[in-house]
Amino acid sequence: MGTEKSIEEARRWFQTAESDLKTARILHENQRYAHACFHAQQAGEKAVKSIWYLHAGDPWGHSVQKLIVDLKDFDTEFFSILEDLVPDGSKLDKYYLPTRYPNSLPDLIPDTAYFEDDALTAIGLSEKLIERIRPLVV
Repeated sequence: MGTEKSIEEARRWFQTAESDLKTARILHENQRYAHACFHAQQAGEKAVKSIWYLHAGDPWGHSVQKLIVDLKDFDTEFFSILEDLVPDGSKLDKYYLPTRYPNSLPDLIPDTAYFEDDALTAIGLSEKLIERIRPLVV
């Protein structure tokens, strides 16, 4: 386990992940699907980063998939716990840029390119990551 300071930092990141997931749910309920997808991606990203911070790691980037895969070289135990979620991380990564920027989508804007099933999928993926990580951090 990490130091008291790294454990506290991990918990702060994990709590922020949970807050982002709540925000994603609120946005979904209000039919703001692109934004719900983005906040779900952020929830997953911050949850995985909390694992890095738990051992005073320095996570870099926004790819959930890469953050999980890179654990292999940092902490093999945590990597083995999350390894089967690499495909889920890859799916969440697809909600990082195009949910926010119209130049990421041909002739569309995010609000017209994402639908309820997208938001539900993104939220479900983040919930799965958060539930897997919660006992490690909290």
